[in-house]
Amino acid sequence: MKVFLVEDEFVVREGIKNNVDWESHGYEFCGEAGDGEVALPMIQKLQPDIVITDIKMPFMDGLTLSRMVKEKFPWIEIILLTGYEDFQFAQEAIRIGVSCYLSKPISGDNLLKEVDALAEKTKEKRREREIKKRYEEEMKERTEYEKHELFSDIVAGTKGLSEIIESAKKLSLDLTAIRYNVILLKVWSTRHDANEYSQSVVEIEKGIREIAEKTGAIFFDLGVEGIALLYEGDDDNTIEKNIEEGITEMKALFDNYHHIRYFGGVGQSVGRISDIGASFGWASRAFAHMYLTEDNGFLVGSEEGLHPGKDDVVLSEIDPKHIDRRLIKEFLRRGDVSEAEFFIEEFLNGMGKGAIRSTLLRQYIAMDIYFCVADFLENELHKEEKPEIPTPEVLADEGRTIQYMARIVGQAAVLREDDSKGHYRDAVNEVISYIEEHYTEEDLSLNTLAAHVNFSPNHLSAVFRQQTGQPFIKYLTDYRMNAAKELLISTSKKSNEIGLLVGYKDPHYFSYLFKKTQGVTPTQYRSGSRTEEG
Repeated sequence: MKVFLVEDEFVVREGIKNNVDWESHGYEFCGEAGDGEVALPMIQKLQPDIVITDIKMPFMDGLTLSRMVKEKFPWIEIILLTGYEDFQFAQEAIRIGVSCYLSKPISGDNLLKEVDALAEKTKEKRREREIKKRYEEEMKERTEYEKHELFSDIVAGTKGLSEIIESAKKLSLDLTAIRYNVILLKVWSTRHDANEYSQSVVEIEKGIREIAEKTGAIFFDLGVEGIALLYEGDDDNTIEKNIEEGITEMKALFDNYHHIRYFGGVGQSVGRISDIGASFGWASRAFAHMYLTEDNGFLVGSEEGLHPGKDDVVLSEIDPKHIDRRLIKEFLRRGDVSEAEFFIEEFLNGMGKGAIRSTLLRQYIAMDIYFCVADFLENELHKEEKPEIPTPEVLADEGRTIQYMARIVGQAAVLREDDSKGHYRDAVNEVISYIEEHYTEEDLSLNTLAAHVNFSPNHLSAVFRQQTGQPFIKYLTDYRMNAAKELLISTSKKSNEIGLLVGYKDPHYFSYLFKKTQGVTPTQYRSGSRTEEG
């Protein structure tokens, strides 16, 4: 416990400092100052647990110092030292949140008694902060899902502005800005199949979160679809600079892992929350090029950046890579159905804007995609279904041909996901069995189980929710709470013993979590109060 002293009278300051054996009583006398102005930056740096300060001092008095300290560090306890005539300030001191005020002169023993009392209060507050922080950390999976839902609502434009802002506020997100831009990003390991567990990817995603916070972006975990970074700023130059800095730092991070591949799409800056969907659209177009290249990198979504100067098409000059079936197969194996339309559009744009205008080339591309999808369904998914065959009426129209190609590619992606559900059920059943056997282990986590079943944490989180209808952490917490309730009813074991038996070594955290989830304390539950929050 750290103690800091602010007193303008040198003799009094030295007396308090030297007449109390701080160390033997469990305190660190971490600093001192002669007035509030000098003290404030020192307190900001040292962040003591208890500040002892005189009221009347030059430059900055004790009340002003107390007010500024409490605004920035509300958990710091403050003792005011005052002369008899200063009791007129008592009401203001209470309003500020000062813990107590003592008359000078004060003996070392009396001061120590007050400090000891505050120390216990401080320890309890610290414990409460740590418990709350742990709870928030454990509930992060649910929070990430709610953030994902919020991002989906923002880009889809399905909810009003006030509702969006209110939802963001509940998640402690500030969406108020003058300009916005979106980056879509996916990172994967060449040592693993898509959606398999990779410790390197887990480490990288943690690094991306830190870079996002540092460069003024909100991190959204989109699960198997990747990551979205929403940049906010006062003007386009600020956002552009922050994005450039973020991309530079992310590339430096990726360079530490030679087996990692990544691709990002950058949107266009917009001025309204309701226009973020447009920025997302440009980022999605750029992001779709992930399936059209083997290179790592970030691509800016703009007409010039994605396909410059390709209005006129000469069949002999078309890049054969852009009609290579391997590009279609790559999307069919890894792409999401929501990306199908953007993928087809950018696949075609890679050959030039005029490619689809050529009836001959349009028919060739459509049939090539048809045979590619048919081959994928038959030989990789082992399905008897055949893709829809394009009619002459469809092929005669540019728009309908594009819609047709996006439709059969998207349908194949859906069949691939459906084909995986049997495997998903087996994996989730294995996870549930593992929970039943290991729920008493405190370090049991989503990452632990993801490694156990060889799924990426994001993928397992999405699959577990899909199969059980609830987040992993809620399932685990409910399982532990049900086990605890059974022990409370059927045994005479103490609450802290029961907490240990169901995976919580910290009895304070167990009690906090039990009350949070069940609506009553363990003791109240045992005595017959069984009202749950739900």
